Amino acid sequence: MNSHNKVLREGIRDGIPIGLGYLAVSFSLGVAARNAGLSAFQGFLVSLLNNASAGEYAGFTVIAANGAYFEIFLMTLIANARYLLMSCALSQKFSPDTPLIHRIFVGYDVTDEIFGITIARPGMLDPFYSYGAILIAAPAWAGGTALGVIAGNLLPARAVSALSVALFGMFLAVIIPPARKNRVIALFVLVSFAASFAATYLPLISQLSGGTRTIILTVLISAIAAILFPVNEEEGDKIDA
Repeated sequence: MNSHNKVLREGIRDGIPIGLGYLAVSFSLGVAARNAGLSAFQGFLVSLLNNASAGEYAGFTVIAANGAYFEIFLMTLIANARYLLMSCALSQKFSPDTPLIHRIFVGYDVTDEIFGITIARPGMLDPFYSYGAILIAAPAWAGGTALGVIAGNLLPARAVSALSVALFGMFLAVIIPPARKNRVIALFVLVSFAASFAATYLPLISQLSGGTRTIILTVLISAIAAILFPVNEEEGDKIDA
């Protein structure tokens, strides 16, 4: 029990900067929710139960266009499909005897940033670490959306757009430390940036949704990295440490 409490506190500690970033970023998401006709309470529930910026933006766009429930479902599924890959990777971090209920609860909030801090922890993943991060990040994301519904339209458009910079700052905080320690990681981070930029403009692939492009690039780049630079468990722990 004491070990779980310690890990929970570590998750809360690491979840605080994520939560602060989420509070700012989801504020602009609340503007989209309000434009779609949602109340502050409805926006809060959507973000609490979905917790995915791309999926929520896609859903709000369809709602604003008076789309059918199936269209909302399909758009949200496509936009959030990359989390299937993240969840598969995260499942390998659990001890084989981790109960199914813990796996389900952790899967409730597999966001880009929470995935980043959990997958980077050395050794097996204690679910209570994820719980600690989720306790801060999930309410902050939902609360920011509600605040955006209430007050987002009162701010200038440039001010609302500037809030999204916080999310990029969190991504940098996740990828820079391991990239500085390992040249292979640094190389594939740069390759990922270049490939993502190119995919935005290349024929055919540029016509796909951002979520679909992310899935394709993630599978291809990670497969190439695994084939060319395989890492055993001991080496992986050294990289994470």
